[in-house]
Amino acid sequence: MKRIALLLGGTALVLSSTIAIAGDPEDLLPPAFRDPPPQSTPTPAPVPTPTATAARPVTPVAPSGGTPSAPVVQAIPDDDGSALSAALPADLPSLEELEAMESDEVNDLFGLRPRFDIPAAARRAIAEVGVLSQAEGGFPTASLANQPAQLVRAALAASDGPIVSRWGHILMRRALASRLDAPAGLDPVEFAALRSQALIAMGEGAVARTLVQDVDGSNYNVALADAAFDSYLATGDVLGMCPAARLQPDLREDGEWELLQAICSAYLGESRGAERRLRRALGTGVAPEIDVRLAQRFAGAAGQGGRAVEIEWDEVETLTPWRFALARAVGADIPSELRDGAPGWADKSEVLIPASPLMARVSAADSAGARGILSSAAMVDLYSQLWASDAYSREDKAAAGLLRDAYTAPGVADRMAAMQELWDGAGDSYGGWVLTAYAAARMPVSEDLLDNAAPLIASMLTAGLDANAMRWGSVVPEGSEAWALLALAQPQRSNAVSEGAVRNFMDGDGSAEQRKSAFLVAGLAGLGRLGDNDFAELGTDLGVSYTRSSAWSTKIGQAAQVNNAALVAFLAGLGMQGESWDQMTPRQLYHIVSALNRVGLSAEARMIAAEAVARS
Repeated sequence: MKRIALLLGGTALVLSSTIAIAGDPEDLLPPAFRDPPPQSTPTPAPVPTPTATAARPVTPVAPSGGTPSAPVVQAIPDDDGSALSAALPADLPSLEELEAMESDEVNDLFGLRPRFDIPAAARRAIAEVGVLSQAEGGFPTASLANQPAQLVRAALAASDGPIVSRWGHILMRRALASRLDAPAGLDPVEFAALRSQALIAMGEGAVARTLVQDVDGSNYNVALADAAFDSYLATGDVLGMCPAARLQPDLREDGEWELLQAICSAYLGESRGAERRLRRALGTGVAPEIDVRLAQRFAGAAGQGGRAVEIEWDEVETLTPWRFALARAVGADIPSELRDGAPGWADKSEVLIPASPLMARVSAADSAGARGILSSAAMVDLYSQLWASDAYSREDKAAAGLLRDAYTAPGVADRMAAMQELWDGAGDSYGGWVLTAYAAARMPVSEDLLDNAAPLIASMLTAGLDANAMRWGSVVPEGSEAWALLALAQPQRSNAVSEGAVRNFMDGDGSAEQRKSAFLVAGLAGLGRLGDNDFAELGTDLGVSYTRSSAWSTKIGQAAQVNNAALVAFLAGLGMQGESWDQMTPRQLYHIVSALNRVGLSAEARMIAAEAVARS
């Protein structure tokens, strides 16, 4: 035992000596990690003792490990800070009945439907509703603030159709789309609805859609919901109505509204519920079968491998905006007899729906351009798409080829011939002029082209190219139609037009009842370019009482007297309601041009006056 102890002791000595010889191990940690600064322990803040108040009593809390005497429920604050309390309905359906109910029905049953679709901080006041600010060319926001609400309401409500003048259409669209405050005494939502409905009646579905989107869905009333629904159908944007439709499902009770609710459910991921809802609509006859079938095809695109839906038009007699929009959206062919017999709104929507076939959009472009819905540049872009497409034959692209020749043909005669063929073949000759406006501006001023000077000038003026048109002033003979157009379109004129020059025009006027001459006199007098005596004598010879007053002419004259451009624009648009220039009188043109010129809208006044002579 003594030897074992000596041996262990020697081993320990050897190990101890070895450590001593090797020295301490190297410290590889950085100083900051080796000696961290001392950390102070924070003192917990004292917990305030709740104090009971009359408004919010303190709920006793059970001690740790104990059993509370009552459950503690945290109240959910509403937007106004008050607490929401939810109670189960007395007639609570069974579990089986709940499973068979649609999500909307469940939300209504338990009061779970939200009142707003956007956070409180993002909600917008119903003020300055519109698309164009004053800096962007719109009318001043307070333009109608001091105007009679009854007059504004009546003017907008009566604007329920197209406008005969392309430039009148453009002016009216600009006024309706401006960011305006409602006049005192007119509800802002009603004001937005009236403007949207007027835009839709003009064929401006895209602008109307943007206008209704400037109002939060929670603020919609029935009139604005109707206008919004029409605008979304006019542009093929069926799902655009879903936020407002889901938020306020009781705004409408018609069959199309019921089908829209099902479509919106499908695109929210509730495809099975949407399918059940559409089957129920088909069985109960809430809407015609064709409407339901189109809705099923549209909703099926949101599902997971939904069944095919056959679209049959055999018993369909009319084409409605619902059928047209959904058929274009799902790519269903519309029978030619239905499409050809559709009212004018179909052509206006055709050019606005991206899903419409390109050839159909091109075919409708002439009338849309003549109305003012499409600009000259937009029409050229559309024809360029047709020319570049490989899906159509050379015969289908003949008009696009002619437009290309009107720009790029090497000879002036070839370019003129291409334009003439486009004008002759256009569905609306004035739409053909709109199409060739920039090509006409590229034509050289030459006496060899005097026979075509009037249509060339009229074409340029459709796009407002008055500076280009005035180049022809040095060669056109006085008293010709080309001269008459330039006399009206001239931006600045220091002296009045002579009575003799006007009578020379009258002598060569071959229009029915000398309407071109009557419109020329109305335009010149409205622009202040005709002497008072000459105006009276020419009016007598033409048999037109230009200064005869009516309720409408009195109102537009008073609006001009107080220099209210926006109200003048609304009343001018009302005075130009109609399908063709046959419905426009020289007396109306005189009052419109005069009022526009007095409130600073002289450019629009000049273009409207020149258009009247060109199209009458």
